[in-house]
Amino acid sequence: QKPILLQGHERSITQIKYNREGDLLFTVAKDPIVNVWYSVNGERLGTYNGHTGAVWCVDADWDTRHVLTGSADNSCRLWDCETGKQLALVKTSSAVRTCGFDFGGNIIMFSTDKQMGYQCFVSFFDLRDPSQIENNEPYMKIPCSDSKITSAVWGPLGEFIIAGHENGELNQFSAKSGEQLSNIKEHTKQINDIQTSRDMTMFITASKDNTAKLFDCTTLEHLKTFRTERPVNSAALSPIFDHVVLGGGQEAMDVTTTSTRIGKFEARFFHLAFEEEFGRVKGHFGPINSVAFHPDGKSYSSGGEDGYVRIHYFDPQYFEFEFEA
Repeated sequence: QKPILLQGHERSITQIKYNREGDLLFTVAKDPIVNVWYSVNGERLGTYNGHTGAVWCVDADWDTRHVLTGSADNSCRLWDCETGKQLALVKTSSAVRTCGFDFGGNIIMFSTDKQMGYQCFVSFFDLRDPSQIENNEPYMKIPCSDSKITSAVWGPLGEFIIAGHENGELNQFSAKSGEQLSNIKEHTKQINDIQTSRDMTMFITASKDNTAKLFDCTTLEHLKTFRTERPVNSAALSPIFDHVVLGGGQEAMDVTTTSTRIGKFEARFFHLAFEEEFGRVKGHFGPINSVAFHPDGKSYSSGGEDGYVRIHYFDPQYFEFEFEA
């Protein structure tokens, strides 16, 4: 089946994200444009204009009212999803790397990079208190002096966040007190991406150490490992099957030295329980930087270094194969 090709970015994709219902797909890249698309046919619904630098992260809240973006222009912005109007602007002292809404959509968190003499911080704002945004004063700020945060997600019920670091560590930080609840180091290199399962009981990490690993959200217990021979940039869990999709490839700067066939730019499918690879999907002309499953599990999308986003619908055989298995 031919994938739907979304061409709305001039630079490489940094993150793609479905809303909870899955009718919309948000894409951001190393350009200032934030795009939103209809996932069913790939029609572009609109853009959120205002950033002046590469946009690193995007998130939509539970009922798709608001969109949150973080950028290298040292700002985190809140948008009205429907009108594209900018509702809030939080200025930071360094680039915003990760951002996210909590379960209720009332609290936002974002992390900033350690650069230009500034430390890496995770900031928490409560949107119900407008003065926090106006005065640029989060109700809580957690410093991360050891190793910068490269990916972070909310845990179940918004009680804590799970943060992945440049040195391969995983931390849980309480969203109420800011204390570090637990800390593990299962990866040897930078964690590029963290995504939770549909029911928020597990999460998967993608790392530069050529593996993706599955963990328990609450205890951070390491459950499974999926091994490849290239850095993994992104990993997602199927909401309906025991399947995992990994996207990656060699570093973008090394790509020109090898042919595309050797480049290994496929999306790779693994079985969640058996840790075995059972399928690959070709298509991108460079490393895949972000993958996401549709919330109904019938399709998935991938965003690449080539600036394209591809929406793949699974064949009917895919569903039969799983039920037989």
